[in-house]
Amino acid sequence: MLERKDIDNLANLARIALSEEEKDKLQKDMESILGYIGELQKAPSFAEASEGKPGNHYLRNVMREDVEPFEAGANTESILSQAPKRRGDYFVVKKILDN
Repeated sequence: MLERKDIDNLANLARIALSEEEKDKLQKDMESILGYIGELQKAPSFAEASEGKPGNHYLRNVMREDVEPFEAGANTESILSQAPKRRGDYFVVKKILDN
């Protein structure tokens, strides 16, 4: 629980002047924020989840090994044939930037 001296120190560090009402409100808000942070600290961390602890099955690596990459240019003609306009091996698009 935050004490009034903690709020005074915080205001001093921030170099702001607070009225007694503002200090009361800030103390209440800070306690609420710190309570929420306390709840977040109870959540499992990424490291715990990746260690395979029970209840942490929702995090796993879903990337496949890239063992058979396509040969460079193997699909170029197939892709370019679907373009509305093309010039050689490039798509022709509307100019959007001015010089």
